[in-house]
Amino acid sequence: MKEAMLYEKLDDKKVNCHLCAHRCTIKNGRRGICHVRENRGGTLYSLVYGKVVSFNVDPIEKKPLFHFLPGSRSLSISTAGCNFRCLHCQNSEISQFPKEHDGTIMGSDMTPESIVEAALKHGCESISYTYTEPTIFMEFAYDCAKIAHAKGIKNVFVSNGYMTPESVELIAPYLDGDNIDLKGDEEFYKKICGAHVEPVKNAIRLMKEKGVWVEVTTLIIPDYNDSDETLTMIAGFIKSVSPEIPWHVTQYYPTYRLNDKPRTPLKTLKRAREIGLNAGLHFVFEGNVPGEGRENTYCHHCGATVIKRTGFSIIENRLSGGLCPDCRHIIPGIWT
Repeated sequence: MKEAMLYEKLDDKKVNCHLCAHRCTIKNGRRGICHVRENRGGTLYSLVYGKVVSFNVDPIEKKPLFHFLPGSRSLSISTAGCNFRCLHCQNSEISQFPKEHDGTIMGSDMTPESIVEAALKHGCESISYTYTEPTIFMEFAYDCAKIAHAKGIKNVFVSNGYMTPESVELIAPYLDGDNIDLKGDEEFYKKICGAHVEPVKNAIRLMKEKGVWVEVTTLIIPDYNDSDETLTMIAGFIKSVSPEIPWHVTQYYPTYRLNDKPRTPLKTLKRAREIGLNAGLHFVFEGNVPGEGRENTYCHHCGATVIKRTGFSIIENRLSGGLCPDCRHIIPGIWT
């Protein structure tokens, strides 16, 4: 165990957690919504510090981050638990494990130093805190990130974005990239995720303001968040933060407890991409459909293909110092 960051002690040995936007008030002997932060005698503890349940070397494109060190490898880690209850969670076997197994905490013991050493050993240019929600294992991610930065390794969150301004302030100095899900409208968040949309929007704004490279993903589920109204809302919000933020519109497939809809049709993804581009976004990518040609990066100034991809692989990278090789226009991203 490790004492938690960002919490307040209250009367009667209660605590108020300020890490995620649920801001749980937790009684003595109880846990927060994430099921991995527990109040013991008026002190809040993280139960997953160093308890690693997933450990893989991934292409950075898998996060997905398309304008962040393309073609590089990222050491991806996670602990159990999540502050959402998404009915379509693709990693439910680890994200929901404590909730569904009487609070059991699983994982292999690792230290922040060993994580960074592994990243160096495997030639990874970044460490990604992913698979489950990194906010709920902030203490471990924070310690890893500080050591990684000192070693010249970048840090990436793959996040639902349900953070407080306090937690953004805490991690942003050590965070280089963040792919944040913007899943739908308020009704979608309440019905499917057990949360609200506004804190996610606020986190996107704050991360961008703090200089973190942000990309946004929307998993498009037929009849749930695929309406023109919803997609236009999402695209318009991203544009209001910055038209340079890449938007990944991704194909859903039935999983976990949301199995009543088919895979997202390709025509829906194409329509979503067109909505994003028409809203003024410079970069919109279709995900989970490799080989369709709409996962490439095109110069938003002259239209030239600057990075050609299939799936998580780079086929050709024509960037020269972050510039389009044809018109010399700047392509925003983190390239070196």
